[in-house]
Amino acid sequence: MPNILKNIQTKNLISIGLLVFIPVAIAAEKLDWDALIVFGLSALAIIPLAIWLSRATEEIAVVLGPSIGGLLNAVFGNATELIIALAALKEGLVDIVKASITGTIISNLLLVMGLSMLLGGLRYKEQTFQPMAARVNGSTMTLAVTAIVLPAMVITTSNVVEQSAITKLSIFVAVILIVVYGFTLLFSLKTHSYLYDVGVVELEGKVFQEEEATEQDKHSKPNLSLWVSILLVATIGIAFVSEIFVGAVEQATKGLGLTPLFTGVILLPLVGGAAEYITAVRVAIKNNMDLSVSVAMGSSLLVALLVAPLLVLVGQVIGQPMDLNFNLFEVVAVIIAVVIANLISLDGRSNWLEGMLLLATYAVLGAAFYFHPV
Repeated sequence: MPNILKNIQTKNLISIGLLVFIPVAIAAEKLDWDALIVFGLSALAIIPLAIWLSRATEEIAVVLGPSIGGLLNAVFGNATELIIALAALKEGLVDIVKASITGTIISNLLLVMGLSMLLGGLRYKEQTFQPMAARVNGSTMTLAVTAIVLPAMVITTSNVVEQSAITKLSIFVAVILIVVYGFTLLFSLKTHSYLYDVGVVELEGKVFQEEEATEQDKHSKPNLSLWVSILLVATIGIAFVSEIFVGAVEQATKGLGLTPLFTGVILLPLVGGAAEYITAVRVAIKNNMDLSVSVAMGSSLLVALLVAPLLVLVGQVIGQPMDLNFNLFEVVAVIIAVVIANLISLDGRSNWLEGMLLLATYAVLGAAFYFHPV
């Protein structure tokens, strides 16, 4: 019991302590500090907000039950990435936004799963998870990759393609992907929810332990109004700090000699996905690879089937048109990530070596993006 309480208090103290970077980042932006400093401070300010947003979503999910809670997780699961992408799209940084979409997919499938399997495998010789859920996610991700590949292939295989044609194709594909995402929710929350019950069980167990440790009350549940307030405050905070972050990102990365491609594919996902990374690795170390794999693959699906299509449609509305014509190298990198992740997750077992292989692949792709010419 004391150990549980100590771990909870340590985690809360760290996430609360990091909140100090919010006023510091705001002050740095107002005082016109160097763009690189503002960029670093605002990135650090987003991380604790993302952690509290993620935790609030989990706590509310426990109170509302599996169905509504699952839907809430589906909507807010990648809220940080979406808010940052919307802020960047608003500023006209379309290339960075498109790169961040592919980068989030790659980082979740390779970096997050890799870290989870490596650290979990160092503690447990072999870990298991439900291969059926992984196969379903893998099949859906294959469709998403196909949708991402098609616009690039249309341009590559044609002599002349008008931009209007690519825009119309992107809008059509975006609508299809959103519809598919709706059906995946129906599948996972209603018709085949038993495949995903393990994540709900672990989540409920985690919150129960926290409540037991802090209140010594087995029958208590999270305070709904409190966590809803935290959810709203964290969301607003992320939206506000993201404006500062995006305002400095272009100038800061140029000062570092980084291309928009590398910035979007590598840096932005590391900032926006911090909460998911922590969750996936933490539960893997607790020997719950089911939830860890679900977080990694589910986040990738959410980005491919909902976040990317929404950005395409929103871009048309706000006058910052964005299409699904991704850099061909990005497309190849996503295909590599999806194929390797699917192959490793087919047998429903993982170990530290498989985690190392995923991380090595991510490192090689990261180096390739770093040296990729503008």
